[in-house]
Amino acid sequence: MADKSGLQLVGELFDPASRADPYPIYAEFRALGPVWIEEISSMVVTGYRDCDALLRDPRLSAERRRFFQPDEAADPYPPDAPSSVRQPWFLSLDAPDHTRLRRLVSKAFTARAIARMEDSIARLVDELLDRVADQETFDVVSGLAYSLPVAVICRMLGVPSADERLFHRWSAQLTRMLDGFPSPDDRNDEIPEWVPGMVDMHRYVNELVADRRKRPRRDDLISELIAAEDGGDMLSHDELVSTIVLLLVAGHETTVNLIANGVLALLRHPAHLAALRADSGTASAVVEEVLRYDPPVQLTARLATEDLHVGKVKLPAGGLAILLLAAAHRDPEANPDPDRFDPAREQVRHLGFSAGPHYCLGAPLARIEGRLALAAFARRVREPELVAAPPYRGHINLRGVSELLVSHAGVTR
Repeated sequence: MADKSGLQLVGELFDPASRADPYPIYAEFRALGPVWIEEISSMVVTGYRDCDALLRDPRLSAERRRFFQPDEAADPYPPDAPSSVRQPWFLSLDAPDHTRLRRLVSKAFTARAIARMEDSIARLVDELLDRVADQETFDVVSGLAYSLPVAVICRMLGVPSADERLFHRWSAQLTRMLDGFPSPDDRNDEIPEWVPGMVDMHRYVNELVADRRKRPRRDDLISELIAAEDGGDMLSHDELVSTIVLLLVAGHETTVNLIANGVLALLRHPAHLAALRADSGTASAVVEEVLRYDPPVQLTARLATEDLHVGKVKLPAGGLAILLLAAAHRDPEANPDPDRFDPAREQVRHLGFSAGPHYCLGAPLARIEGRLALAAFARRVREPELVAAPPYRGHINLRGVSELLVSHAGVTR
């Protein structure tokens, strides 16, 4: 397995033919151990212990744009774009900027506030399944996995329900940027495909913020973010708009894949689907195993600010550490028998929500949505079967199917 070079394996990972099952490639990377690839000035890391440690290491920076876009003068946005488009998302900032922004946002995004939404999320799941009850075949992605998190995050922020449809087009464009890798079709002399969606979304959110400043509400996250204060510090206008855009995109895109990947895993392992149907209390364990076994976020990257070593391999200052989280989840030292999907395993170790200072603020929301959606699918959809092997989206990092057609014997009311 270790006969291939790291560069060859990177090429295989970028090959669209690997989208349906990249895990054999990850296994080959694990056999190499941490490997420095000179041609791309990057180290690929696959061990669970190494990935966990590097996510917490202050010598590694989350400001990856300095590696991918070293030319600060390069600006893809049109002159009339809102100034907020140039405000980096706080998940791609380091301390103290990241610490400050995260602290302000977390005041309006607490686990307690998310828990209060459980009943309304459960009702929304049932409404979505009711809509497909009379269809002999339905697409789990469009019918449940996509519709649920989009509706939830829009309602949290106070986006009018009639406008939810706008985010399908925008997020489809923006996920290429969120994925972290350029499209093979992108040309250096052309505007990246995600720019129009980013500009349109920022214009829309600027209007929402202006409306909330005039007419604050007590029940939406935008109003709470406007009012969020810490020791006299508040979000600037551009920070506020940038954060709302981040929540709208990252707040649903990964959860779409969590739900779809979960349904697919259950359909391919009918004994576990039957176990969930018999006991919906096991849904939380199913979610954690899906996050380990087939995570929505397959990898992340950090920029070395000084020389360091991972094992015996040197990562020089300015080099990129590519952390293959999905490979780390199948490290047998972390999870025994890692290629087996088993929600009943005694301990599940995963980095599905990252670790350290950038641990995902939206983890409680994603877990609730995943738990309720998978439990309801198991409980209500009778005798579901895959119609065909599902096609995968073109992303390398944000792993998920573009369609998941399921036939069934009925949807119980």
